[in-house]
Amino acid sequence: MANPDIEHGSIGEVVTQRATLFERNAPLVLEGGATLGPVDVAFETYGELNAQRNNAVFICHGLTGDAHAAGHHGNPERPGWWDNFIGPGKPVDTREFFVVCANILGGCMGTTGPSSIDPATGKAYGLRFPLVTVSDVVRVHRALIADLGITKLRAAIGGSLGGMQVLQWAMDHPEDLGAAIVVCATSRLSAQNIAFSAVAREAIMRDPNFHGGDYVDADTRPDAGLAIARMMAHITYLSEEGMRNKFGRRLQNGTTPRFGFDVDFQVESYLHHQGEAFLGRFDANSYLYLTRAMDYFDPFGDMEHAAARLADLDLPFLVMSFDSDWRFDTSHSREIVRVLSAHRVPVSFREISSPHGHDSFLLVIPEYHVTVANFLRRAELPPQRRPHAS
Repeated sequence: MANPDIEHGSIGEVVTQRATLFERNAPLVLEGGATLGPVDVAFETYGELNAQRNNAVFICHGLTGDAHAAGHHGNPERPGWWDNFIGPGKPVDTREFFVVCANILGGCMGTTGPSSIDPATGKAYGLRFPLVTVSDVVRVHRALIADLGITKLRAAIGGSLGGMQVLQWAMDHPEDLGAAIVVCATSRLSAQNIAFSAVAREAIMRDPNFHGGDYVDADTRPDAGLAIARMMAHITYLSEEGMRNKFGRRLQNGTTPRFGFDVDFQVESYLHHQGEAFLGRFDANSYLYLTRAMDYFDPFGDMEHAAARLADLDLPFLVMSFDSDWRFDTSHSREIVRVLSAHRVPVSFREISSPHGHDSFLLVIPEYHVTVANFLRRAELPPQRRPHAS
């Protein structure tokens, strides 16, 4: 009998797997010089790896994502965060591709991060966890695909922080990738972006229950600070048009204002819900570490060094933005395209119209999905490398 999930384009039920990489006697050396080992990685796979092992696509998740990108864990009503994007007949078609998604280093959903136990102390790392960079995240991704027996990916795809990972991967190790898809991302956070993250971190660290990052040992959690951080961040993920259409100035109960400081407007209720829901699935210290990794991301900052790496970068890029995204507006994507084009890297660019802001990359927007599907269809195995300029 046919699987009803497959008939409707769903992968169906999936499980999260675990891999242990970088043992203590051969640790991961971070960009800042610190070492970590062992490193546990939570990941999921969808589809089948072909005999040639050349049909793998790696999904890089955003700031608060995780390894569970598609399918479900027993409840079809609660699918993975990119379930509309990955599966039979979807842009990343699992009838053709073997798809891998891993929780990132510094995360809190199964991969080693500040909430993990430090083998040297037997306690959670907390703020003793070393700072990580996007390059460090990519090093772990590479170790995972090697552990899976994959030497080259057909493509790497990511939105927001995920797109930053894809760009870093392509620059650090272009030999790993056949193509790169960067959506709603940036090559450098603006002062405004950094400011938003700084205020979010302050909300967490000033929570009385933060205890210098050792809230696990204190048997408490900085929930108020983390919820506020999430509420503020969520505003940046939406657009003014989207918020106006969804909420306007509508009151939560009836048409008469309460004239008080309780939740009165629907948009307030929505933000409170987002903040509360976030508490059950994310760790405050991970939020600090991953937002800081985004702040420091600047692969084109040392242009002389970047130019040397871009000279050897001949894999095709697709860079996409949405016209209502103000977190990483289209100018961020155009800057990536400008630098790549200036160094003769093959790059296609597309700005998509959407009222939904930064979160558009997570939604079903037909033009967006068709563009990705067509690009992947054309992205065969990598072309022969062009010769270096003499």
